[in-house]
Amino acid sequence: MPKTNNHEPGIGADLSNLRRLAYFAAVVETGSFTAAAERLGITKAVVSQQVARLEREFRTSLLVRTTRTVRTTEAGQSFYQRCSLILREAEDAFDELAGTSEEPIGTLHLTAPFDYGVGVVVPAIAEFTRRYPQCKVDAVLSDQSLDIVSEGIELSIRVGWLTESGLQARRIGTFRQLLVAPSAMRAQIEHLTQPREIEGLPFVANTVLREHLRWHFSKGELERQTVNMQASIFLDATLAVRAAVLAGAGLSVLPDFAVSDDLAAGRLVHLLPAWSLPSGGIHAVFPAARFRTAKVRAFVELLHERERQRGVGI
Repeated sequence: MPKTNNHEPGIGADLSNLRRLAYFAAVVETGSFTAAAERLGITKAVVSQQVARLEREFRTSLLVRTTRTVRTTEAGQSFYQRCSLILREAEDAFDELAGTSEEPIGTLHLTAPFDYGVGVVVPAIAEFTRRYPQCKVDAVLSDQSLDIVSEGIELSIRVGWLTESGLQARRIGTFRQLLVAPSAMRAQIEHLTQPREIEGLPFVANTVLREHLRWHFSKGELERQTVNMQASIFLDATLAVRAAVLAGAGLSVLPDFAVSDDLAAGRLVHLLPAWSLPSGGIHAVFPAARFRTAKVRAFVELLHERERQRGVGI
């Protein structure tokens, strides 16, 4: 008699392939079949056989194996990026199905700019993991805007002015740009009252900014002045600019969250406080049309709460 199958057509094969994705991803992430087997709680032979079967069925080499290491081929790396995204989506789906939509749980994958990340996001992460002990956080701090969809990132914190479309964003705060100088220059600057008077002073430029030498000041509703600075130092990171100013290299424009402690301690001086520079936004950015898990919602609320406490949140 023919063998009966109580499953719907294709279901068993699909589940087997999903398991193979998990086996393959574990090998890539741990760097060996042995470590992958330990993580998964199965034997090394099963992992090796299933990955080999995956390669055989699709007639593609995914891994290069040596006696000491395992690394991905070009096709394997591309496949792994898709696998990791699928597995994270599946984890979120199971979280939702298990009723964890009300209680944050699991690993939160996020990215943030380095300067804001160090000063604001990392302390928020520490508080988040204390508040929700069932959560872990995997954070990438980078001044490069990562592709959050292909990188499998659930939450991106963006500081400045959003230019991308196709993503969902929530504004959680604002920041002020401040003209600052080292305290050692206090005698040179204490008499200044107009932005145009700073043009001859040494300046440190932050090349991450599109207009790092041209600054637009305003005072009240009517007064406007544009200043074109001549920089002696050009740096491509906000914290590097801060370090140069602290070392006495000259003036610069820095976000309030990067210099608040220095201003309070007297290491830096806020120049022309009656004049304002354009403010920027702090946004939580999400992949479009993605299920928003409790861990994402909870972290965004926590960061919003801390921005309000900082005095510039909305």
